[in-house]
Amino acid sequence: MKAGILPSLEDLLFYSIAEGQERIPAHKFITALKATGLRTGDPRLKECMDMLKVTLKSTSDGVMLDRHLFKKCVQSNIVLLTQAFRKKFVIPDFQPFASHIDTLYEKARKLAGGLVADYIPQIAKFSPDLWAVSLCTVDGQRHTVGDTKVPFCLQSCVKPLKYAIAVHDHGTEYVHQFIGKEPSGLRFNKLFLNEDGKDYNHQLQHDCSLLLSENSNAEKFDYLMNFLKKMAGNEYVGFSNATFQSERESGDRNFAIGYYLKEKKCFPDGTDMTSVLDLYFQLCSIEVTCESASVMAATLANGGFCPITGERVLSPEAVRDTLSLMHSCGMYDFSGQFAFHVGLPAKSGVAGGILLVVPNVMGIMCWSPPLDKLGNSVRGIQFCTDLVSLFNFHNYDNLRHFTKKLDPRREGGDQRVKSVINLLFAAYTGDLSALRRFALSSVDMEQRDYDSRTALHIAAAEGHTEVVRFLLEACKVNPGPKDRWGNTPIDEATHFGHHEVLALLQEYSGKHNPPVHADADKQSTEKHLDGRLET
Repeated sequence: MKAGILPSLEDLLFYSIAEGQERIPAHKFITALKATGLRTGDPRLKECMDMLKVTLKSTSDGVMLDRHLFKKCVQSNIVLLTQAFRKKFVIPDFQPFASHIDTLYEKARKLAGGLVADYIPQIAKFSPDLWAVSLCTVDGQRHTVGDTKVPFCLQSCVKPLKYAIAVHDHGTEYVHQFIGKEPSGLRFNKLFLNEDGKDYNHQLQHDCSLLLSENSNAEKFDYLMNFLKKMAGNEYVGFSNATFQSERESGDRNFAIGYYLKEKKCFPDGTDMTSVLDLYFQLCSIEVTCESASVMAATLANGGFCPITGERVLSPEAVRDTLSLMHSCGMYDFSGQFAFHVGLPAKSGVAGGILLVVPNVMGIMCWSPPLDKLGNSVRGIQFCTDLVSLFNFHNYDNLRHFTKKLDPRREGGDQRVKSVINLLFAAYTGDLSALRRFALSSVDMEQRDYDSRTALHIAAAEGHTEVVRFLLEACKVNPGPKDRWGNTPIDEATHFGHHEVLALLQEYSGKHNPPVHADADKQSTEKHLDGRLET
C-alpha cells in the first residue's frame, strides 16, 4: 500500500488515535472513544469490546495494540466508530457540551426549596439532597451526573409512555374517541370533563383501559414492561411492589375520578374500572434510573427508534402525538409556563422526575425529589430553564433575527480556526499521520488561510511528495486552487524546483473535473469517506 493512499477505515481510525506511533495503549483507544460520548457498554459496540478483551489477553503485555490487532478488534463495528471519530454525531464536540451540562447541574444542586411528596411512604423516604441528570442523544451519546443509578418510580412520567403505546397499538383516531387533546387549565386531579364529555387529555389514568383490552392485567403488565424495556434499550426497568400497595391504599381520589369517568362512559364498553386503576397504580410504580429513563426519552426524540439498539419501538404517529401532548399538557398546572419558557416536550412526576425531549437531538431525565407547589421538581425546572437559556433548544430559538445562543449541534468557530492552523502546519511539516487524522475527523482538506492558501499550496512549496499524493489521491482536493496572488500549487512547485511534486500535480490537473456548482468550502473528503461508509 502506498503511504499516501487512503487506507481502510480501520487503518485510518488507528492512525487518528496513534498520532504517529506504531502501537497504541488500549486505554488510549477507550479514552478517545468515551470522548465522543459513546460507552464501552453500548450494545452496538459489543463485538468490538468482546474482541478487544480477547485480543488483549493474547498479547504479550496485555496493554498495547498494533495496527493489525486494532483492525481485528474494531472491524465489526467500524461504521459506528468512524462516524463517532469523524464527529458525525448530533453533538460533534461532546466533551465541551458535557461540561456545560455539569455546570448547569451544579447550579441547580445549590437550590434548597421544595418538599418531598409524603403521601406515599416510599417516596417520602428519599433524601431531599438527591439530584441526578442523565442524557442520551439520538446517536447514543451518553452523559450522566449525580445520583443517576438510584432507582425511583416513574409515577406520572409513565403517562406519555403508556399513551404512546396505546396510539402505537390502536392509532390516534381510536384512542381519541375516549380522551381529548386540550390542557384543562385545572388541577390535574379535578373531576371535570370537556364539552364533548371526554377527559381533557392523556394525563389522566383511564387510557390504561385501551391497552390490550381483551387481556388480563398480568398479561397487560408484562406487555407494557417489555415495551418500556425496549424503549430503554434493555437498561434498568423494575417494579416497586411497596409503592404499588401504597398507591392503592392512598388512591381514594383516583377511585373517585375513575367512577366519575365510568358514569360518563369514558371507558370502552365492558371495561372493569377497578382493574384499570390497578394497572394504572402498577404502571406508576415502575422503577427506572435516570440513565435508563434518558434512553426512553431519547427513543421519543429519535422518532421511535431506540438509539442504543437501533430497534424501531414506536410508530412515527405515536411519537408525534405523544410529543404534542407532552408539550401542551405535560407539566401539571405549570404546562403553559413551561411551554413558554422552555419550549420543549416534557412530563413530570411526583417522585421528582422530569422526562425532557429535545426532538431530533436527545432525551434527558432529571430527578430530584423536592417538589414545588405545583408538583414539579424544583431542581429539574431550574435545570430545564437554564438549559434553553444556554442552548438554542427552545422550539422557536432558530427564528430569523433571533438572539443567538450556543448550538452544540455545530462545531464552534474557535474549532474551525484551530483546524485551519493545524491542517496547514501539518502540510508544512509533512506530517502525514496528522493529515490522516484530519481526514477522518471531517476536516475540510481544502480550507484556506487569510491569503487563500491551502494545504496543497504549502505541501507543494515544501516539496512533500507523499503529502501532495495523499491530498490528491485520498482526499480528492482540487489540484489548481489560486491564492490571493493568483498562484496555484503548480506555481509553488515550479518556483521551488520540486520536480516530483510538479509531475504529480500536472498529472492530476488533467484528471480533475470540478463540479459545476462547487464552492469554496465543499468537502470532498466528506463525500469520499461517506461513500465508503455506505458501501
